[in-house]
Amino acid sequence: MNTIDHIIIEATDVTAAEAFYATAFGLGDRVRVRRSDAASSGFRGFTVSLVVSQPANVSALFDAALAAGATAVKPVTKSIWGVGGSLRAPDGTTWKIATTSKKDTAPASRDVEAIVVLLGCTDVGAAKRFYTEQGLAVGKSFGAYAEFKMDDSPVRLGLYARKALAKDAGVPIEGSGSHRLVLVGDGGVSVTDPDGFAWESAAVATPAARTSPVE
Repeated sequence: MNTIDHIIIEATDVTAAEAFYATAFGLGDRVRVRRSDAASSGFRGFTVSLVVSQPANVSALFDAALAAGATAVKPVTKSIWGVGGSLRAPDGTTWKIATTSKKDTAPASRDVEAIVVLLGCTDVGAAKRFYTEQGLAVGKSFGAYAEFKMDDSPVRLGLYARKALAKDAGVPIEGSGSHRLVLVGDGGVSVTDPDGFAWESAAVATPAARTSPVE
C-alpha cells in the first residue's frame, strides 16, 4: 500500500452525486460514486481537501460547488495558514478547498494541485501504526496530526484526531453509521483500519460510477 488511485463516495442517489462532482470539481476518475443504502448520519469522520495554488481558485471551486447544490459550512476566509473554506456536498460528504497562498498570481481557474483525504481517528497513534504496518511512510507527524509520504499518489492521506478534524471543518463532531467512503489503493488485499475506514485493491475494487471532467 503506497498510493491511493481513487476514492469512492457511497451515495443513495448515484446519478445525482455523479452529476454534482462532475459539475462542481471535475476530478475525473479520482472521485467515483457507488450506490449504498447503509445508514449514516452527521459527521462521517473524514474530509476531502482540494489544494489549489491561489485564493481565486479557492473561490472558483467553492462557488461552482455551491451552484451545483453544495451547502456552505465555513465561508472562504483568510487565515494565518492561507485561504480556505469548507462545504457539504449533497450526498453528505464534507469538502475543504484551500491554498497556502494569500495572493493571486494568475487568472482564476478550477485547477486542483492535490486531493487529500483526512481521516478522523479515535487514536491517531494506533492508526499511524496500522498504516505504517501496511507499508506507508510517515512524512509529518505532530500532536493529533500525521500525514504520509505520498508525493506520487493521485490522492494523498492524512490522519487527524476526530474532534480536531470536525472543528477544522466547522461541523459538529457527532455522527454515526457508515463512513460512506472507500479508499482504493495499490495493495493486493482489502483491509479496514482501526476507525472503520475501508480499503479496496484497485485490481479488484467493486465497479463504481466515474465522474466526468468539466468540459
